[in-house]
Amino acid sequence: MPAKTITINRAPVLTLWAAVVAEELGYDRDAALTLGKAMAGLTAQTKGRMIRVFKPPKTRDGKPPKKIGLGEEFWVEICGRPVPAKNTEDGVRAVVKDKPIEPEKVEKYLTQKFGDDLGAVRTAMEELASAFAPDDLAGAAYSLYERFRPSIPPGKRGWGAKGKLDLKLIRSLAS
Repeated sequence: MPAKTITINRAPVLTLWAAVVAEELGYDRDAALTLGKAMAGLTAQTKGRMIRVFKPPKTRDGKPPKKIGLGEEFWVEICGRPVPAKNTEDGVRAVVKDKPIEPEKVEKYLTQKFGDDLGAVRTAMEELASAFAPDDLAGAAYSLYERFRPSIPPGKRGWGAKGKLDLKLIRSLAS
C-alpha cells in the first residue's frame, strides 16, 4: 500500500479509530460505530471545556451536576473512556441522553469526512488493531491514537483545525 497522508480534523479520526477498536473487542459493526461516535463526542466535550470553548454545566448549588438522564443501561469502555450504552431491538447502541445513536448516521459522517480515503484509513486502522490481543488493545488504544492522530495547534487555535493523518505511520505501529 503506498504512503498516503490525509488532511482531516481529529474528531472523525478518533470516531473511526474507536469504532475499529470496539469491533476488534467483539462488538458488531453497527454497535462499534455508535460507540466510536459517542467516545469521540465525549472526548471533544472534555477538551472543549478544558480550553473554554464550552462553558461548564450550570449548577444550582455549586456542586457538579449529577449525571442523570443519559439513558444508559450500562457503560462500555472504549479507548479508556466509559461510554453510556443500552440494548435495543437492533443490538447494543451508545446513547446520547436517552436516544440511541444511529449507526447509519455515523457511517454517513465518516464517509463525508474521509471521502474516498475512508476504506484505506479503515484498513490501516484495522491492521493496527488486529496486531494486538484484545486485552492489550483495550489498554493501549488511546495511547496509539495519540501517536498517529493529526497534529494541530494547541488550545483554542487547534479547535476544529485540520492536520495530517499519515497512513504509513498507522501501519508502522502494527509492527
